[in-house]
Amino acid sequence: MKTKLKVALVQSEVVWQEPETNRNNFEKLLQDLDSDTDLIVLPEMFTTGFTMQPEQLPSDEGNVTKAWMQRIANEKKSAITGSVPFLEQGSYRNRLFFMTYEGDSYHYDKRHTFTLAGEDKVYRAGTERPIISYRGFRICPMICYDLRFPVWARNTDDYDVLLYVANWPKPRITAWDTLLKARAIENMAYCIGVNRVGSDASQLEYPGHSAVYDGLGAPLVHQKEKGVFYATLQKEHVMNIREKLRFLNDRDEFSLKV
Repeated sequence: MKTKLKVALVQSEVVWQEPETNRNNFEKLLQDLDSDTDLIVLPEMFTTGFTMQPEQLPSDEGNVTKAWMQRIANEKKSAITGSVPFLEQGSYRNRLFFMTYEGDSYHYDKRHTFTLAGEDKVYRAGTERPIISYRGFRICPMICYDLRFPVWARNTDDYDVLLYVANWPKPRITAWDTLLKARAIENMAYCIGVNRVGSDASQLEYPGHSAVYDGLGAPLVHQKEKGVFYATLQKEHVMNIREKLRFLNDRDEFSLKV
């Protein structure tokens, strides 16, 4: 079992509703990826921006991007994750894919659709919270607005890493910074958040602030500019703080109705 996980956070602009252009741009950013990278993390809706018009895209666009992600995983001998608009059985979902070099494929559909932008009227909300076992680490994937809801992220499955992909705009970036750190502390887990930069068709500005916090809330990465940034997660860190401090043992018991 691996005891370290090297994560690449890819923070970039996203061209509005131009999937092929965005795939090409992200592939260029990954050309010089460190060869020992275990996991590549892309933003939310990294092929389109945070669009509420997914019907304007080709109906097979989600599967095209999924195949691209698998190719990148194979070429880089890594896993890759990020979310895309995905059409399934007549309904759109904001779906995060997690594709591995080993050939495993997982997905998570955003639970908390962003009602302020009408996402709830366009995308069907997910009901499942998968925990992904990958190279010795247990990873809980989430998407953007999910960050505001600590009950959904509550560490009852002993995951090691909580991961958020996002399109989080500048006016609310203080909440992003604060909540990523809080989720790490309260769950005694690494917390990764990958945001985008640039602006979109609604003239919203995105300031980056992609980050990684350890299980005590210490920042390992916090970046504002475009680029690929790395953090190495240590399994021993999570095991040691939980064994020494045992805060999770005192958590309240509850069940979640979805």
